[in-house]
Amino acid sequence: MNLANQAFPRVVSRDEWLQARKRLLEQEKAATQARDALSAVRRALPVVRIDKDYRFEGPRGPLRLVDLFEGRPQLIVYHFMFHRDTALGCEGCSFLIDNLGRLEHLHARGTTLAMVSRAPLDEIAPFRERMGWSLPWYSSFGSDFNYDFHVTIDEKVAPVEYNYRDKAELERLGQGYHVQGEQPGMSVFLRDGDTVFHSYSTFGRGLEAPLFTYHLLDLTPLGRGEGWGGMPDYEGKGMNWTRFHDEYEEPARPHGCCAS
Repeated sequence: MNLANQAFPRVVSRDEWLQARKRLLEQEKAATQARDALSAVRRALPVVRIDKDYRFEGPRGPLRLVDLFEGRPQLIVYHFMFHRDTALGCEGCSFLIDNLGRLEHLHARGTTLAMVSRAPLDEIAPFRERMGWSLPWYSSFGSDFNYDFHVTIDEKVAPVEYNYRDKAELERLGQGYHVQGEQPGMSVFLRDGDTVFHSYSTFGRGLEAPLFTYHLLDLTPLGRGEGWGGMPDYEGKGMNWTRFHDEYEEPARPHGCCAS
């Protein structure tokens, strides 16, 4: 890979680097404080009681939404896009799931994480085995769950809404790809006994929270290499570089970062 001059960082003395790093540190501290304040506002969101009897299918049979908690007080659902026409999961959703670590740490804080897809389990199973995932994955096929949480978009079933925008706004923003079909999202639920409450849902870049790969890449000079925000377009693939983890071709390893 050849780095264009504008992509290669300025070379300076150690003292000049240290001064620049200290200036950045102040910005990082301010961003951390802002993130903590935002988290406090998020925790203070009101909740909505779930009055609909959603039904899911798991490996051991039918379940209610409260069963997905596995006895813990909190539940995070990742709305995983599964393409029934190809029998494959979404590459972006798969990238996110690959970034998840051991769930025991979440469990220690009373929180369960699970995937839910609008596809029958027998269609999901071969792909799950291929990916080597063990975290809970449930089917919402045949229920209103995906439609009600705006991750399956079909205006014949419900008005179009994705990321809190209606069809007209999505099209005005050039996001027509969000006005139909399966979409990614994440929803958070809280329970009191068998009563379940919806506390939070996020979409778009709000889904970056568990993407450890992105957070690590953000520490590097080339960043995510996606060609936006001033970062170079690594390998010329823009934002469409993610693949299923068993489909990457191992690139050559040059001796220097500017070697081709």
